[in-house]
Amino acid sequence: MSTILEQRRHDTKVRTDTLIAQLKDAEALCVGKACVYATGSFARGEAHKWSDLDLFIVGQGSPSKRDLRRLDEICIKADLIEATQKQGIPEFSGDGRYLDHYTVHELTSTLGKPEDDVTNTFTARLLLLLESKPLLERAVYQKITEDVIGAYWADYIDHKNDFTPAFLANDILRLWRTFCVNYEARTLKVPDLEKAKRKLKNYKLKYSRLLTCYSALLYLLTLHTRKGTVSPEDAAQMIQLSPTERLEWLLGENSVSTAHAGVKALISSYEQFLVNTAEPENLLIDRFLDRKTSKEFFASAADFGDKMFEVIETIGQRQKLHRLLVV
Repeated sequence: MSTILEQRRHDTKVRTDTLIAQLKDAEALCVGKACVYATGSFARGEAHKWSDLDLFIVGQGSPSKRDLRRLDEICIKADLIEATQKQGIPEFSGDGRYLDHYTVHELTSTLGKPEDDVTNTFTARLLLLLESKPLLERAVYQKITEDVIGAYWADYIDHKNDFTPAFLANDILRLWRTFCVNYEARTLKVPDLEKAKRKLKNYKLKYSRLLTCYSALLYLLTLHTRKGTVSPEDAAQMIQLSPTERLEWLLGENSVSTAHAGVKALISSYEQFLVNTAEPENLLIDRFLDRKTSKEFFASAADFGDKMFEVIETIGQRQKLHRLLVV
């Protein structure tokens, strides 16, 4: 493991443990009813001094009968806000509007339905599987992830020897393309300062969001190519790994040794991205106001995407899941 990743993971764990220690009351309210999980840089083990904290609250029950009472939910959110303020973590984005409470029923029942996008359950569910870490009530978090995996692996019993996780793979690809479309829709005809902010978001998209999605696809692709199937247990193991840990996992897979050099190049490039973005947002925006710097950063981001494509091609070997990722 690199020094950069090792230090980031250590620092993130220290900050996360400190945060959890300040949430004893919230933890007590969650027990047996709901969990709180982090996504973003804290969940990926990459947080720096100026990183914000992205959270989801997911409970047992259904929208009509939630196990977590409304008043308890308010108290939990209040504790989360107070604890982040004590640690000097930036305020929740959107003035807390994205600090939502879903039920596991909402995450699983909307799967594949039009309302999935409208209610934001799509993002909550996919980030749960791709880059989440439990902050409160790990037991409920474990149960919820098992339920979500079960929804994607509903046909596994009849195809356990040749199961292709096409449903999940398609949703991961849809998440990535949704990120890309949302960016494009918001960058037309804007002032230079606003454009620089969008460029910064796009730069991060081309690294962290891309790795979140495609590290999972590489994991699934590697297992499916080697075993001809992917089990629910395999998916559960994937969830426990951060995106960069999935890359490191690939380095331990002898079946894809031909891709190891490419994987190492991905890790090295991602480390440089972490260094480049470890500054306050206003300073990063200034960097993207400079055309030369912006051009250099985006050239590196494009190269990262090229490297990812090469690794996918090397591992995929035109097998069934590889083909489904392309067509």
